[in-house]
Order: sequence, then structure tokens, then C-alpha cells
Amino acid sequence: MTVAFENGVNLFDTAEVYASGRAETTLGNILKKKGWRRSSYVVTTKLYWGGQAETERGLSRKHIIEGLRASLSRLQLDYVDIVFANRSDINAPMEEVVRAMTFVIDQGLSMYWGTSRWNAVEIMEAYSIARQFNLVPPVCEQAEYHYFQRDKVELQLPELYHKIGVGAVTWSPLASGLLTGKYNEGIPESSRAAMKGSSWLKECLFSDEGKKQLSKIKELQHLSERLNCTAAQLAIAWCLRSEGVSSVLLGVSNTEQLLENLGSIRVLSQLTPPLIAEMDSLLGNKPRNPKKAARS
Repeated sequence: MTVAFENGVNLFDTAEVYASGRAETTLGNILKKKGWRRSSYVVTTKLYWGGQAETERGLSRKHIIEGLRASLSRLQLDYVDIVFANRSDINAPMEEVVRAMTFVIDQGLSMYWGTSRWNAVEIMEAYSIARQFNLVPPVCEQAEYHYFQRDKVELQLPELYHKIGVGAVTWSPLASGLLTGKYNEGIPESSRAAMKGSSWLKECLFSDEGKKQLSKIKELQHLSERLNCTAAQLAIAWCLRSEGVSSVLLGVSNTEQLLENLGSIRVLSQLTPPLIAEMDSLLGNKPRNPKKAARS
């Protein structure tokens, strides 16, 4: 975290569910120890899976308020900058969610609220309810975004970005490590796919679609070599270049990996329109707007 902060990273993202709350506790302890000015960094957390009891999960008013207070206690903070409503399935009326989020903002427990893994229709519904009842609308969506997951961030969210100003904070830029090229020759023993509980990733790698993706990753690796950067740096820079993407969340396990990933900022200036077109051609999955296609 110190290396990140000293290199200009000012947003730290967590969730009540990460390590059953221990991630928030660890983050809070580090922030307290470092003594950085509270105004110099942003902390975000996500609510949905808070505990085992039925009342400790979901997006009810009860859990949003109690869950956020519990998160703040673990973080040792008076407020978070953004609280995200995470979505397994929205199990409360949308008006209740928007009113609860407005309440925690009015109480000074959060500066803003956002959504995580919501679709464009749900985000628009929340915005419309906020406008109808003079409540606080969501400001951003946390969405998965990488070479093989493009439609939402490139097709759906830009429309919301232009209409209502909702931005995107994206996650999984390396697709669980797939885009680093480390699975090109099999599954390394120390990799995530080799860990217990990651059988889903192993299945993805060995599926027909996974094999096609690995083939494209190998070609993209040649492209990164041409640019004198790593495959991971190219993949992260590619995410950063997208319109409406305010921030790309990185998940790193050591400082070497962090410094490598931060090098993607230097690659960003090399992503010229011809190079992006070359990458789109190689990937073969550029989303097409059906409305524009119909007009043309």
C-alpha cells in the first residue's frame, strides 16, 4: 500500500465479504499506522454479503445501514468515500435501496454511493427514483472489464455516462491472471488456477472458448513485445484507454507485481487508434451498437 500511495494510487477498494471482514480490518490498521491525511486518499467498500444470518446480507435498508456501520468500525474510519451496493440479486425494492443509500450519505457515513455488477436498466431505475423523490443517485458502476468482457463497459455504460454522468470503476483487468500469459503453457503450481476453490478457472482454461482465448493471448503477447512492455501492462493500459473508465482496480499480491502493473500508465500513450484497431481485429469481439448499425 505504501508503494501504491507513493506512486500516485489514491483509491483503495474493499468489501464487507472479503476474508469475512478481515480485509477491511487490515486496511483500516494500515491506514491508521501510516497516518496519511484523510483527504489524500479514497476508500470504497461494497455491501451485500455481510454475515450468515438472513438479516446480515442483501440490500435491505437494515443491512445497508448496519452493514456500513460495521465496515466503518473495522476500517476505523468515520466515513467511506463511496459505498457500493453489490449485487447477487437485488432482493429489496429499488426505492428502499435508494432511500437507504441517501440516508447513509445524509448521515455522513459515505460521500457517494455506487453500484456493483448492476445492469444498465437497474442503474437507470435507481437514477429515475432518485430524481423522482429528490434522493441521491448512484455515481458509478463497478464492472468487470477486460479483453474478453467488453459489452457492458463499451456499449451499455457509455450511454449512461453521457445521459446521467455515471462513470465506471472496472475490475479484473487481467481476467484472473489469464491475460498475463502465465497459463499459455499450462497451469503453474503457484497460480490461482492451481488453488483449492478455483476449479471454475481451470474449467474455463480447458474449455473450447478458453483454448481460443489462450491462442489470442499468445498473439497479444507478441504485440506487447513490440511495444516493449509486458502482457499485463498492455491489458491494463487497454482498459484505461476506454471512455468513461474512471479507475481500474488492481489486485496484487506483492510489490513487484504492483510496480509492473503501474508501468501500464507509460504504455497508455502508445495505444494509438491504429494499434487499438489492430487489437480489435485480433480479438474479433469489438461490440457493435445495434442502433448505429441499423442507421448505417
